[in-house]
Amino acid sequence: MRGGLARRLVLWTLPGVIAGAAVRVFALPGQNLFRTLVAALLLPLGLWLCLRTLHPARQRPDAAEPSAPALAALALAVGVVGGIYGIGGGSLLGPVLAARGMSMARIAPATLAATFTTSVAGAAAYAMLALASSGPVAPDWWLGLACGLGGLIGGYLGARLQRHLPETALRLLLGTLAAALGAQYAVQALS
Repeated sequence: MRGGLARRLVLWTLPGVIAGAAVRVFALPGQNLFRTLVAALLLPLGLWLCLRTLHPARQRPDAAEPSAPALAALALAVGVVGGIYGIGGGSLLGPVLAARGMSMARIAPATLAATFTTSVAGAAAYAMLALASSGPVAPDWWLGLACGLGGLIGGYLGARLQRHLPETALRLLLGTLAAALGAQYAVQALS
């Protein structure tokens, strides 16, 4: 968590999540459009991660981590998307960085730090935007605290278990979960 990757991800996802919250409140207020957007992001992302895990691209050992400008652009874009659908962004950063070949041991703490920081900033942004909006956009604080506590416990346990699980299994699990969640949102958007 002390590494430069975590700092860079947090630095660039924060402005994105605030901008994304404003986009969600003022430009994408409907549930159906929201579900379609989430499905369009998570389904291909999960499938891409599974395919890259089963059929990895040949890379130089130093090519796994994106360049500083590419990482900044990725984190900013993920922050915007995370702000739009009210999550920290780790659910998107993790699969993208894993598909690029970075190790899960390096990705997990950095994306958890970005997720925690941007979740807090996103909740604050939605609370402020609720004052300027006529719709129901204020966060449900008790639900958020319960989910946050569950996420902290799950994150701790996952970090303890991670080193005992094969990297390929973790990548496939992450890809499958992202694709399944995307498929579920697609079904909900179509019905």
